[in-house]
Formats: sequence, C-alpha cells, structure tokens
Amino acid sequence: MAIPAAGSPIPARGEAPRAGSPDVSPNHRPPPRVWAVMCYRAGENSQIRALADALGWPYEEKRLHYRWWGYLADVWRGTKLLGIDRRRSSPLQPPWPDLIVSAAMRNEPVCRWIRRQSGGRARYVHLGKPWAAVASFDLVITVPEYPVPSRPNVLRNSFSLHRVNDDRLADEARTWAPRLNHLPRPYVAVLMGGYSGRYALDREKAERLAREASALAREGGGSLLITTSSRTARAAVEALERAIDVPYQLYRWRPDAPDNPYFGYLALADAIIVTCESATMLAEACATRKPVYMFDLGRDASLRPGLGESWRQRLRRYAARCNLQRLKALLYERVFLRVAPRPITRDTTRVHELLIASGRAVWLGRPFPPGTPPALDDLARSVRRVRALIEEPAPARRGSRSSAVPAAGPLHPPLSETGQSSRGFA
Repeated sequence: MAIPAAGSPIPARGEAPRAGSPDVSPNHRPPPRVWAVMCYRAGENSQIRALADALGWPYEEKRLHYRWWGYLADVWRGTKLLGIDRRRSSPLQPPWPDLIVSAAMRNEPVCRWIRRQSGGRARYVHLGKPWAAVASFDLVITVPEYPVPSRPNVLRNSFSLHRVNDDRLADEARTWAPRLNHLPRPYVAVLMGGYSGRYALDREKAERLAREASALAREGGGSLLITTSSRTARAAVEALERAIDVPYQLYRWRPDAPDNPYFGYLALADAIIVTCESATMLAEACATRKPVYMFDLGRDASLRPGLGESWRQRLRRYAARCNLQRLKALLYERVFLRVAPRPITRDTTRVHELLIASGRAVWLGRPFPPGTPPALDDLARSVRRVRALIEEPAPARRGSRSSAVPAAGPLHPPLSETGQSSRGFA
C-alpha cells in the first residue's frame, strides 16, 4: 500500500461551474431566484450547496427548525408546514423562488408548500432518496444506493454531488500547508463518519481504524490528518486517539465552524482513508483523484459463532462487545431491511462496488491500482439538467406536477470545528 510521493500535484480535470458566476444566457434575462432549503444532515447540505454553487446563480439558504413531533406530519407526505416552527425558521415569504433545491424527507412537505405558494411556477429539485411519489418532483437527482425507479424526471448519477474542484483544493492547500508543516509527509487524511444504517463506528472499530491508518502512514514515514463528522461518537474519537502511534492532527467537527480544515486535508493528503458508510465523503475524496481507501465498518468476524461454541458462550461474548452504535446497526440489518418497503431502504454496497470497479477506491489493506483515477462528471451533468428545467418555456409548466419536465437523456450507466489537537513524534 505505497503512498505516492509527498506533494504530488493534483491532476487536472474538467472545471465545474463556479459559484456566483454571472448568467450568460444569450437573451440576458435576469438569473432565476434560487432557494437552497437546507436539511438536518451535513452530508446532504453539502450536496445542496454543491449544486447551488455550480449553477452559478445567486441563491438564498433557507434553514428550517423542526418540531420534535413533526415526523408524524412529514411521514404523511402532505403539502403543509406542520413539521416546522416558522417563527424559528428562515422566512418563507414572497418573492417566491423560481427554483428550489433541497433533500431529505422532512423537507419535502415544506418544498411542496413553497411551490404551491408560487402558483406552481417554482421548480423543485430533490437530491437523494425521494419519499413521496417521483411524479411529485420536477427533478430527482439520485445515486445507485437508492432504489429510485427510472422516470423522465429522474437523473441517476454514479456518485453524490460534492464541492471539490481544483480551484478550491489549491486555495485550501495554500491556507493549511503552513499550519501542518510540523508534521512529516506524506500525509494520510482520515475522514471519520459514524452510525448510518447497517454500519456503526464504535470504540472497537475506531481502535482498528487507528491501527490500520497508523500502519499506512508509518509505511511512508508520514502522519495522519484526521477529521470527525457530525455523526462521530465521542467514545469512538477517544478510542481512536488512544490507539494512534504516529504523528497526527485531529480535528473535532463542530457545526458551522469557520476554521474547518476538511478541504485542506483533502487538498494536502497524499492518500485518503474514508469510513465506508458515507457516500458523500467517498465522493469528495475520490474527486481529488488521489488513492482512496475505504475502511470497512461491517460486522466484525469476532461476533460470529466460534467452533463448538454454545449459545450461552456466544451470548456472553456478544454482550461484552455490544454497545448502542452496534445494536442500532444490527437492528437495521436484521430487522428493518427485512420488513421495510424497498423504496425507503439504502444500499451503500452498490457505491463500494462502483468505486472499486472504476478504479477510484479499494478497501483499506488492499493495494491501490497504478495510474490516476478517472474524474467525476456528475456535477456538470446535474447542472445541465437543472438549467434545462429552468429554461423550459413557461406555458409548458403545470402547477405542482412534473409531467412536463424535459425528456431525460440516457441514464448514467450503473456500474455493477475548532476543536483541534495534534501530537508529534521525534
């Protein structure tokens, strides 16, 4: 698992449209009014901003404050604001937008309400997994991990949208290189997620991550650049930090922190390790076109029955290793996936298979294939589809239905904050 030479240049690739670039349509119409309706998960908010930035139009971020009992209204999938507290949310009032970009189940009723208030003029673009019928959206931009049916208003990308591009990486590298020059190169970035569906990052797995990441850094005489996320449990962070035995810097995630080194770590890393449950972090890491290693958060072999082991011995051994994170993952895999309707489930293994088949990532412990990984083009494809949606003649639009969306082109072929601490070693 050799790491490329320290300081290897970032390979050139197609540039995504830049945020805030002027609208250059031939008829010089004013740019559309865009609302980016943020949700309650950092990964999906990153995708919302990625698309909104890449469109190049000015946009407003709308933040919602959810009522604790609002899930009941949201699951009903209506067109109401019962699930949010309007007094504590961003103003939802005229002038209404021409375009809504959002994600997540709890935002769906709100976005449909906004579209209704606009007289059906606003176009609603949903990212990820839709919970309502696909026909109720103007455009759904989704990925292989979600079982979304093929429809004219569905764009099926290979990977999650992201905000990684050459300009941003170059800027972040200039900012963070002086702050990290006390650590030996090559750098191995470690992106830590947490519980998600069938996956859990608990103390035991965090210790294993520390050992394996340390071994990769030690092989080249380098160090680790570690960042946690909104889903990382404190116990996992503490366990990982205790088990690291190479120089490192650790950033503890905080919401809306102004000095987050996440993109700086991506820019300066010579190799990247990502916990396998996060499709968004995997896409961001692969967008750098550097070696990406996926850390497996699947069930440990130590929990499988041993040879000649009685059920009492197995139960005692499992109880000794069990914790809330692992229990939630086990219930998701053994119960939820067997009883839940297929449209609301998620299969991240399809993302793993695609990344490996396309030469963009391998499992940690496997050698990375020679050569430069291919670039990602999903963001540019998404921008083209959204622009086509907005430029559709007004008479063709029909209220809150999506029957008049432009016909889809060929689907993408499916394959298969600042809590910082650092320690240096002589």
